[in-house]
Amino acid sequence: MNMSRKFSNRGFTLIEIMVVVVILGILAGIVVPRVMDRPDDARIASAKQDIRQIEQALELYRMDNFHYPSTDQGLEALVEEPSGSPEPENWRQYLPRVPRDPWGRDYQYSHPGEHGEFDVYTLGADGQEGGEGSDAVIGNWDVDD
Repeated sequence: MNMSRKFSNRGFTLIEIMVVVVILGILAGIVVPRVMDRPDDARIASAKQDIRQIEQALELYRMDNFHYPSTDQGLEALVEEPSGSPEPENWRQYLPRVPRDPWGRDYQYSHPGEHGEFDVYTLGADGQEGGEGSDAVIGNWDVDD
């Protein structure tokens, strides 16, 4: 067996390695931005799920007490019996705790709301009105059923 032939089949050449690195770089440039957007999508989905849960608790509150909590009583009325007007007639605990939005802030609540009987919403990632994508306001008026 020829000695030079024996060593020529071992390993990759520098050019082959460089081609693989370039291909991996191109793939990373395409895939990484798409993967990095996924956490925002997950936070938006989580916010919508929280809002659905809060909506259901508010509906139960209304069924038991014949009205929604006032804006002043807020979402805490779902966790602790509220004081002030309107007084709940048949209060019970509707949530173990009021969830915080995926960005660590309190959900906003108003009754009556601009979009319906009540509004439950988060101001999104930037914590301000308006915005797009993860910075957009997410409210019960645009949460899919």
